Amino acid sequence: MQNGTLIKTIFLKATPEKVWSYLTEADKLGEWFHPAKENLKAGSSYALKSASEPDPDCKLCWGEVLKANPFDLLIYSFTHDHLAGHETTVRWDLAPVHGGTQLVMTHSGLEEAADPLGMLASHDAGWDKHFGQLREALT
Repeated sequence: MQNGTLIKTIFLKATPEKVWSYLTEADKLGEWFHPAKENLKAGSSYALKSASEPDPDCKLCWGEVLKANPFDLLIYSFTHDHLAGHETTVRWDLAPVHGGTQLVMTHSGLEEAADPLGMLASHDAGWDKHFGQLREALT
């Protein structure tokens, strides 16, 4: 498989500043994606956990924040147990539009995972679910 990249564009009725807070602040990440131990910031590792997991040290997905330009661009490495150690990259581009924000998510590197089509399909469905939750959290 040559292209293991998911690209999704959504429009949100919220300012780029508010959307940014939901992409990077630990408590707000838990409202639509997975709870984080601390805020995401450039050069730092991060770990997200399942909201239903009582063990605070149990991580669901993790990586390192590679770039964080507030209200504009966020890039981090991303992996979880089902990727079996394979690291992917998630990029968020935010742009102001009349009355809100255009958010483009690019998740790349899935072509190198075991069962690349399965990984693409499951991540595609997962991101769709989480984007619906992000819209709800922002309203």
